[in-house]
Amino acid sequence: MPEEDYWGSFFNAECVINKMFGEKSSEGGVIEFGSGYGTFTIPVAKHSTSTILALDIEPDLVELLRQKAEEQSIKNIHAEVRDFVADGTGLESGTQAHAMIFNLLHLEHPIKLLKEAHRVLRKGGRLSVIHWRSDISVPRGPSLEIRPTPQQCKELIEKAGFHTVEDVDLLECCKFHFGIVALR
Repeated sequence: MPEEDYWGSFFNAECVINKMFGEKSSEGGVIEFGSGYGTFTIPVAKHSTSTILALDIEPDLVELLRQKAEEQSIKNIHAEVRDFVADGTGLESGTQAHAMIFNLLHLEHPIKLLKEAHRVLRKGGRLSVIHWRSDISVPRGPSLEIRPTPQQCKELIEKAGFHTVEDVDLLECCKFHFGIVALR
């Protein structure tokens, strides 16, 4: 991860969350795969009374997110160190209303991650995906060789069992990313 301020300069996180969640409520539980600095976790938590389960493999980032939540008196974030790719989420099936997978589908086994998101979402639950664009020059992100296109992401999402897979225009929020939402 780059320095936090530099990372945050790539997104208007509030705008992204508004676009990805739309009018849909986040009530019923939200899981974030790879919470990092909490760039998206904090805005989601501020707009929801449900618990936001923020998972990351980096203990320092999880501790930082916990500190931010405490400093801002945000009580509905549960940040946990977890290798969700190797070990899953630890959640029961069908328990979450929304899953966020942001900038992760370049992983070696993206379908495994998407299937875990599908498993933990309840029927009608919503998946939000954003990823670095590959059609323009971007200052960060994985190498172009492993960076999935929007079409590739949609195909993976459908393979994992999701339906109603739709593009979300994020241009005003983060010009270096594309967005996709889907339903379980």
